[in-house]
Amino acid sequence: MIDLMKNKRLSVAPMIDWTTTDYRYFARLFNPHTYLYTEMISTGALIHGNRARHLRFDTLEHPLVLQLGGADIDEMTQCAEFAQQYGYDEVNINVGCPSDRVQHNKIGACLMAEPKTVADLVKHMQAAVDIPVTVKHRIGIDDFDSYEFMVDFVQTVAAAGCTRFIVHARTAWLQGLSPKQNREIPPLRYDDVYRLKQDFPELDIEINGGIDTIEDIRTHLQHIDGVMIGRAFYHNPYLLAEANSLWNEAASETIPKRSEILAQLYPYLEEQLAKGEALPTMTRHYLGLFQGLMGARKWRQALSGKPQLTIDDIKRAADEVLLLNPDA
Repeated sequence: MIDLMKNKRLSVAPMIDWTTTDYRYFARLFNPHTYLYTEMISTGALIHGNRARHLRFDTLEHPLVLQLGGADIDEMTQCAEFAQQYGYDEVNINVGCPSDRVQHNKIGACLMAEPKTVADLVKHMQAAVDIPVTVKHRIGIDDFDSYEFMVDFVQTVAAAGCTRFIVHARTAWLQGLSPKQNREIPPLRYDDVYRLKQDFPELDIEINGGIDTIEDIRTHLQHIDGVMIGRAFYHNPYLLAEANSLWNEAASETIPKRSEILAQLYPYLEEQLAKGEALPTMTRHYLGLFQGLMGARKWRQALSGKPQLTIDDIKRAADEVLLLNPDA
C-alpha cells in the first residue's frame, strides 16, 4: 500500500470564534493525525489581555499551531515566545484574513503587499524560538493577483527562513467584499498552488479553499504537501473521522463511531463545567456531530439557545438520535 500521508499534512484551518479549545478537543477525538490551529489571535490580545485564557488548551490537542495576527516585529516575536512557553508545536503568521478590522491594523492579507515585512517577522521570530514559524497567505490581493506576485512574496519570505506556506487558493479583495464573500466569490486557482510547489520543491506547500471531500484531499495530495480544511470539517466533523482512511485504508478499523466520540466528550464537559465554563458556549461547536443522519435537526435544536443546558439534556438528545441510527 502506498503511504499517501508520508511527509504530508492534513490540517483544520484557523477560524475566528470557531477553532476554540472546546472545538479543537472535540475535533481531536475524530482524528489523531491532523494538525489543529487556534483561531487567529492578535498580538494585542496576548500582550495586554488574558493571555492564559487565550492560550489555554488540552494536551490532547497536539499537534497544535498558534496563529498570530500582527505586524510589529517586537510584538510578534514576544508572542512567538509565548507560544513556545505554553507548549505549542508551531506558530503561524496570518497573511490571509481580509476583514476590515484586520486591514485597519495593517495585518492579515494586506501584508502580502509587504513581503519584506513578513520576511522580517519570520527572521526575528525564528531567531527567538525553536518551534517552526510558518505563513498562511492568499494567492494575491486586489489587482495584485498574478502568479508572479505570489512567487515574489514566497521567494522573499522563504529567503528569511520560512519553509512551510499554507496557500488559500483565492485572491483576497480588500475592498468591496466581506470576509464571507472573500471565501466564496474570488475563483479558486488550485493550479497556481501546484505550480508553486513545482517551482519551489524544497518548500512545504499546503493548499486551502473549497475542499470538502476525502477524494478532494487525495487529489490535492498528489501535487502538494498538505491540505487545510475549515468549514467542511467544522460543519461536518465526522469528515475528520473518515479522513483516518488517508493514513489507514482499513478505514473500518480506524474510524470511531459517534457514540464513542460522545463517551470521550462527556468527561471533558464535566471537567470544564467544574472549572466554571458555560456548557452552551462549548456545545455550540458540536451541532454538526450527526450531520446527514436521521434526527440531526432535533439534535441541533436540543443544543441551541438553551442557557440552562445540562449534560443530561445532551445525553438524552444524543440517545434519541442514536436510536434512529444504531450504527452511528
